[in-house]
Amino acid sequence: MIEKAFTWMANRVAHLAGLPPTFAICVLIVVVWAASGPIFGFSDTWQLVINTGTTIVTFLMVFLIQNTQNRDGAAIQAKLDELIRVSRAHNQFIGIEHLTESEVDEIRAKCEAAAKRHDRKTAEAAKKAASGKTGAKKKAAA
Repeated sequence: MIEKAFTWMANRVAHLAGLPPTFAICVLIVVVWAASGPIFGFSDTWQLVINTGTTIVTFLMVFLIQNTQNRDGAAIQAKLDELIRVSRAHNQFIGIEHLTESEVDEIRAKCEAAAKRHDRKTAEAAKKAASGKTGAKKKAAA
């Protein structure tokens, strides 16, 4: 129950935080705060108000946004894993997000090398096919 409530609230706050009206309200707060500076003599308390407010909001938003990103990332991984599972792709890629960074880098390097070999073979095949067509055209013209 608490997890569902937190998830709903985190999603809602993350969504609202990214809206243009939210940005406009924050700008308005800063403008009002800045305009009130002369009234309060630019005192330490006046500065403390904005510093404390922004620190609290930033502190809370870090956790809410991180929670939202964690769930989004996990959902994307689950979707990718399902696509790999039902396709002709290699199943050993399922769950690699749990490996260390160096292990993932090693897998990425192997994939890039395989892609380069594939590109080279494709280019060679295309070159052969093109030269075969050219040769066929020359024979047909003769």
